[in-house]
Amino acid sequence: MDVPSAEYHRLTVRRPKQLPKGLDALAQSLTGSVDRHSGRTKRLWAQVDEIQKEAEGLENLSDRHLRERLQEHHDAFRRSRGDVPERVPQALALIQEAAFRTIGLRPYPVQLLGALAMHEGCLAEMATGEGKTLTAALTAVLAGWSHQPCHVLTVNDYLAKRDANNFKPLYRFCGLEADCVTADLEPQHRRRAYGAHITYTTSKELLADFLRDRLQLQRVSDPQRRLIRHILRPTLAARESLVLRGLHAAIVDEADSILIDEAVTPLIIAQPRANPMLVEACEAARHVAGKLESGRDYTVDLRYREIKLTDAGKERIETLANDLPPVWRGPGRSQELVEQAISARELFLKGRQYVVQDEKVMIVDEFTGRIMPNRSWSEGLHQAIEAKEGLPVTEPNETVARMSFQRFFRLFPKICGMTGTAWEARNPFWRIYSLPVVRVPTHKPCIREVMRESVFATSEEKWTAVAASVNEIHQQGRPVLIGTRSVEASEKLAVRLEALGLHFNLLNAVRHEEEARIVAEAGLAAKITIATNMAGRGTDIKLSREVADAGGLHVIATERHESRRIDRQLFGRAARQGDPGSAQSFVCLEDELFRRFVPETVRNSLAGVSGGIARKPFLTALNAAQRAAERHAFRGLRSVLATDTWLDESLSFAQDIGGA
Repeated sequence: MDVPSAEYHRLTVRRPKQLPKGLDALAQSLTGSVDRHSGRTKRLWAQVDEIQKEAEGLENLSDRHLRERLQEHHDAFRRSRGDVPERVPQALALIQEAAFRTIGLRPYPVQLLGALAMHEGCLAEMATGEGKTLTAALTAVLAGWSHQPCHVLTVNDYLAKRDANNFKPLYRFCGLEADCVTADLEPQHRRRAYGAHITYTTSKELLADFLRDRLQLQRVSDPQRRLIRHILRPTLAARESLVLRGLHAAIVDEADSILIDEAVTPLIIAQPRANPMLVEACEAARHVAGKLESGRDYTVDLRYREIKLTDAGKERIETLANDLPPVWRGPGRSQELVEQAISARELFLKGRQYVVQDEKVMIVDEFTGRIMPNRSWSEGLHQAIEAKEGLPVTEPNETVARMSFQRFFRLFPKICGMTGTAWEARNPFWRIYSLPVVRVPTHKPCIREVMRESVFATSEEKWTAVAASVNEIHQQGRPVLIGTRSVEASEKLAVRLEALGLHFNLLNAVRHEEEARIVAEAGLAAKITIATNMAGRGTDIKLSREVADAGGLHVIATERHESRRIDRQLFGRAARQGDPGSAQSFVCLEDELFRRFVPETVRNSLAGVSGGIARKPFLTALNAAQRAAERHAFRGLRSVLATDTWLDESLSFAQDIGGA
């Protein structure tokens, strides 16, 4: 059993403040606007100058003397629980020298600026290729010196393991231990990894372990009560093996993806629950749904991804209800069940929202293009999709604990992060997490050429033009990276490139095992890479001198995304660190963004658009659609926050396990 103080820190969780409403929300927004114009960046640059002055002559120190000086700061940070601002410039100067000696990297001034911003609890916007992982490591040393839990969160297990291993020499030189937690780690190894000063992991693993720990507490989370309980019932204490040692500092890499894009979906801990009647009903509902017609019996709302039954459809279901099991024949239950079956058919498409592997439906993360193993949709939707695909229908799961990522990250006393694209989401970052955004300039001027957007009437015309453009750039000996929104789109493009006799690497949710290698090779001469969405984030694309002389990497976006951030992130792959490069978008009337967020009357009026004809009205409508999609996404965030508030106010008895 841990000592009482360790147990206290392990169990004490900060209760997040209620988000302001009305005039209070307006005041908070104004405060954020004032903060962005407060001269913070100018003040941080002054500290960077101070760090560089402190660094003069450090290269002449022996390793022993450098370690001794680092240990002095280590001790000071530990005594003050990390709050010693007057020591930060001196400490970072020493850490900078230690980084060069241990891992061969000397931070640029812009990386020092990013580390200072994050240490102050800000979100640093740093362009792709500017060395965010080293910047995070500098910040992690300062946080780790407090000896309170420090979690560095990445977007996948590979990056967590890679970064923890790469920076271990630096951390050890600074008197710290680092480890990583990945999906395949057993509980006893997780506890040891979380016991390190600095732990690299993913947001999903960390939240899942937090929820499992709260379930282990069995409603007795007060440290004093648990101490008495452990004394009186030691055998019970032995079974309650918590893995986390508490929550304190979170350093979030690719913060826009983790804190905004993925935050709308809560993480759920579930267990199988036998329900043979639901399994039978899903099979029957598929047959009933197959007899209904779109437009007559139901309508499809693409913007809100909803199915709405018409009066005729409700009557039709009532006449077909005898095809359903008896318990599902009532009007309410039968309509709900058939709506789910129609949703599975109309809104959840193979190659977009999911793929099928080994006769199992595997959910695809639409923001990253990665498979999410061991995840399933709730309320019978997963079973409806299995029935649609003709697969064995699995038993549904019963929720035992749930929490949104928004609520989870607001439990941390200290949170900071970095990403290549934060400015567009500066208001949600401030409103939800009280995170100011600091824009860090590039180390070298960006010389990326953004070419004129190509506009087409049909997807057939667009994909033909994309393939022709890839072939043209390839003939120049330049590498090409093509970003697609779905597995389906990447596979279709692959067929076209094969027909042209072009060789390529295909990176999507089905072929994710070699993600880092494929992305790292995307800058080789004449290399063609097709990648779904933002697969490969966190891996540098480096160019040879031959490629740089030929014009650098060319990035092709095959349609606009629902957030301008993701478009900018994709284009940011080209022309990193002063390299040459170019980027171009290809869009058409049949793109998903256009279909979901442009009114049908506007789409019909532009139906004759081809090539450059009526280009301006088309792009005006597309830009409006993208803004509408961003507003829709923000409403989704607010909806999650409303659910969190409801849980706080109405289910106070469930707080010990995070609103199960």
